[in-house]
Amino acid sequence: MRIESIELRQVQLELTAPFTTSFGTTLERSCVIIAVHGAGVTGLGECVAFDGPWYSYETIATAWHVISEFLAPRLLQADLTEPEDVWTVFAAVRGHNMAKAALEMACWDLFARCGGVSLASLLGGSRDRVPVGVSVGIHSSPEALVETVGRFLADGYRRIKLKIAPGSDIQFVVAVRAAYPEALVQVDANSAYTLADTSTFRQMDGLNLLLIEQPLGPDDMVDHVQLQRELTTPICLDESIHSPDDARHALELGSCRIINIKPGRVGGHSQSRAIHDLCLSRAAPVWCGGMLETNIGRAHNIALASLPGFSLPGDISASARYYERDIAGPGFVLNEDSTITVPAGSGIGVELEPNIRWQRSETIRGQHQVAVT
Repeated sequence: MRIESIELRQVQLELTAPFTTSFGTTLERSCVIIAVHGAGVTGLGECVAFDGPWYSYETIATAWHVISEFLAPRLLQADLTEPEDVWTVFAAVRGHNMAKAALEMACWDLFARCGGVSLASLLGGSRDRVPVGVSVGIHSSPEALVETVGRFLADGYRRIKLKIAPGSDIQFVVAVRAAYPEALVQVDANSAYTLADTSTFRQMDGLNLLLIEQPLGPDDMVDHVQLQRELTTPICLDESIHSPDDARHALELGSCRIINIKPGRVGGHSQSRAIHDLCLSRAAPVWCGGMLETNIGRAHNIALASLPGFSLPGDISASARYYERDIAGPGFVLNEDSTITVPAGSGIGVELEPNIRWQRSETIRGQHQVAVT
């Protein structure tokens, strides 16, 4: 298959409520949507980079530049026989996994649509529903956090992830556990701590947490080994895992026992599936994280999470969790058993809504680019 043209579009969406992590507070999200056109069909993908280099060195600006100037031209010159070929096409470009993933995942959608099958089926998914949870940002007080968690539990979410940071950690987690002793609870530090904070995590060790996500540095493999030895609670790595090799190193070193697979972080579905297969072969649980995606990225995540190794609930909340009005539909709703139904139609199962007011867009056709601001 030859890709005939590639569109990049950016839109700004307001969150339904402020979302606070150790990086800061997010009030709105810039979203970059990718459309790849070939064989009379369009595949959709989403770039998960943020405006600033807080979670990753990649940003909206860098991803747009790398896609437009380096990745898209290579893709337009390639003959693709299967979506896995896209990763090989991008081999000469180092890093920039978020930029690569946006195009690669759009091509997976394109191939699925051309074949008349769901993306989940094309990836090898085996479930028609995936277990999900909700991620809860840092709050001003333990009481406020307990109230918010209670609302999400009442909505039907059975797994709660609590964002933590120094000064907003142990007393908050203790309060939630005391209020909801049977809830499935895990915490996410987003690399906010060092080994000097080991005592904080020892205090959490008796709170029956599912896992402690990325407590130490974003690229660390060594200090996490020492911290994991101190704890009964499994450490889960997120920011430290950029590739299947990173996952292998982490498991062999003992840096973690669980891995969070975000396709937008590791370069797309091919890399995600390789990490999934590795972890499945080593009986290491995986789950699918979220990056405040629209329904485009959410649909991709749901399809990926239908693979058999995703044994823990993912951060794939219902569509209404983050945005009052999404840019794609139909929206995803939470089932009574804290799952979301995997789309069974062609491709990712959602389409862009009409009349979206894009901030900017760019169309790339071979050597010719047309930019619209």
